[in-house]
Amino acid sequence: MKRRWVRWLPAAVVPAAIAAGVIIAPLTAGAADLPSKTPDEVLRLVAASDVKAFSGTIEQSSELGLPSIPSTGPGSGSGSASGSASGDAASILELLTGDHTAKVYVDGPAKQRLQVLDQLAERDVIRNGSDVWLYTSTGKKVTHVTLPDRSTVKSPDNRRPDPDATTGAATTPSQLAQTFLAAVDPSTSVTLGDPVKVAGRDAYDLVLTPKTDATLVGSVSIAVDGTTGIPLRVQVDARGQSTPAFEAGFSEFSTATPSASVFAFTPPSGATVTEQALPAPGEKKAEAGSHAKPTVTGTGWDAVVSAPAGSVPSDLTSSPLFAQLTTPVDGGRAFSTSLVSVLVTDDGRVFAGAVPVSALQAAAR
Repeated sequence: MKRRWVRWLPAAVVPAAIAAGVIIAPLTAGAADLPSKTPDEVLRLVAASDVKAFSGTIEQSSELGLPSIPSTGPGSGSGSASGSASGDAASILELLTGDHTAKVYVDGPAKQRLQVLDQLAERDVIRNGSDVWLYTSTGKKVTHVTLPDRSTVKSPDNRRPDPDATTGAATTPSQLAQTFLAAVDPSTSVTLGDPVKVAGRDAYDLVLTPKTDATLVGSVSIAVDGTTGIPLRVQVDARGQSTPAFEAGFSEFSTATPSASVFAFTPPSGATVTEQALPAPGEKKAEAGSHAKPTVTGTGWDAVVSAPAGSVPSDLTSSPLFAQLTTPVDGGRAFSTSLVSVLVTDDGRVFAGAVPVSALQAAAR
């Protein structure tokens, strides 16, 4: 799925669509001692959070009903598939299935590091000022991007990229939580559960529950640190499922400023380094204008996003992976998980949402 889809997807779709970069995990819960607050007060606590430096360990588990995907990691594929849409999709799905552990380090908006530690491979995304490095130990492949100098920015088209967008996905429980919180509207009930402990810290349990039963999402629980207001864990429950469909959170968390050496990166000996240039402002505008924007039908948790034919690369729809992960349905092929469904119609249109496939078929008619 192309990245321009990301900002059009309803919050409930995010865990299965862009959480490729999200690292998630079941965490130790326990009794917490916190002053009583209302849901609105906890929301204000999150909004007022100003933690600029922190580090921690994030772990992942998911029960999305997806089959296990062979580890592909960035650059781990072979042949032409490694850079193709099919290869990108395989990398996303590999992150969404099974368990993963990551280290995250943040020191302000210009120093960040995400280190995904898989059993047989390591993946790093490092931002240090204007330098962004992407490294995968599989094949020792390194990509380097130089961000533009903020002082040269003269128009919105050439603005410095958002630091949270460096990896192309949400990378911490805080970023994932903000995605859900930004989508809170009258279709959502906001309550507080019992206080919990996450990564040894007392946290409020903010619970978002859809008021409609037309969505696959049962509820979203956000553990908010009682001291700093930073979200420490996000847990997404699917309807009719006893275990969390998706859970992301810190098992270790510290607000101490990480050492500067954490953000220093030198390509290892023997690594293949690729210099990747950012598109010029004119090129970005031309590319954006050449594609029809997705359409959102409905609002809230049961909204459906649709895109015209040609939105999905042909090398993806013709790949063995696409055939393996989708099933034939009336009018096309469907990809479904416990939280999100995607329908690619026979005429090439795409429909997605945190709803059953039947709702997408109805929208496609």
